Amino acid sequence: MTSDPRPALLRAALAAAECGWPVFPLRPGDKRPTGHRDADCPRTGRCTDAHQTPEQRATTDRALIERCWQHAPYNIGIATGPANLVVIDLDLPKDDTDTPPAEWAQPGVYDGADVLALLAERHGQPMPVNTRTVQTRRGGLHLYFTAPPGKTLRSSGGRIGWKVDVRAWGGYVVGPHSTVGGRPYTVLNPRLPAPLPAWLGDLIAPPAAPRPTARTVLERRVVHANAYTARALRGELEKVLSAGEGGRNRAVYMAAFSLARFVASGDLSEQAVAEALTDAGCATGLPAGECRTAIRSGLTRGSQRAAGRPAATTAGGASNGRRPKAALLGSDPQQPTIPVTTGSRSAA
Repeated sequence: MTSDPRPALLRAALAAAECGWPVFPLRPGDKRPTGHRDADCPRTGRCTDAHQTPEQRATTDRALIERCWQHAPYNIGIATGPANLVVIDLDLPKDDTDTPPAEWAQPGVYDGADVLALLAERHGQPMPVNTRTVQTRRGGLHLYFTAPPGKTLRSSGGRIGWKVDVRAWGGYVVGPHSTVGGRPYTVLNPRLPAPLPAWLGDLIAPPAAPRPTARTVLERRVVHANAYTARALRGELEKVLSAGEGGRNRAVYMAAFSLARFVASGDLSEQAVAEALTDAGCATGLPAGECRTAIRSGLTRGSQRAAGRPAATTAGGASNGRRPKAALLGSDPQQPTIPVTTGSRSAA
């Protein structure tokens, strides 16, 4: 006889609510919310004034949660925005034909976790693994972070990288102990969510309006260089200025990487390269801080190549896009954790 899943799901929903994370019911065995869609809203009951989205219906009220999850074995939706959470959703390829686009097609990049490792490497930062981690039903990962104060970050799909989604305001995640397609969402690292790293927050934040920077202004920076160097700099600036959304950070990084040899030879100063690429990157809408990080990383890697030295391994063990997989699958016993719900707690 199959055991009733409702008590365990209720305990998990209450555990999330006790963390201050508003929850709402998802259809049993599914990732979709219960209730009707906006297009089908009858504008009655709770929706008399306006359609109530799952984010608006989410609650931490124990009595409401108990009443709901005693009714049916609903999966658990966590409203990330009201929970003050930013969850990085690292997905896996759907099949063998689901391969990285050109921007991310590098050795060691096979899935969302590899892309996040590569982003961290480009920003000179360790892989952000020391936080609450949930494994999804397909083997992907949800990395939980607390949202930065003073910023309203919104959900997005693939904007910061291939197979890397963001769940914040306007979105939700499937909570642990939910089951979809017969496979559960499982807590791998039960520690408390860490603060969202600043560099990740900058990537997630909506890009600023492009600063009007004419190509002629940028080209003035190359007037003192020899003809060959000037052509190289101008060519890299053109690549940055013409980069499409999603490829701008990499365009700045690759331009710095390519121009590092001219810095090493003394044909260009590091300051001139950094200023020119920062102006070009900002003109496409990238934040100045993101530009500086990509430039610094590109110049460092490019100078190592120019000198014939191997690229250094970054903090956290990521190199050439490879991530420290053991760190993603384990937890630090010295860090505070959220208790994992078991059968020991009463459902009532």
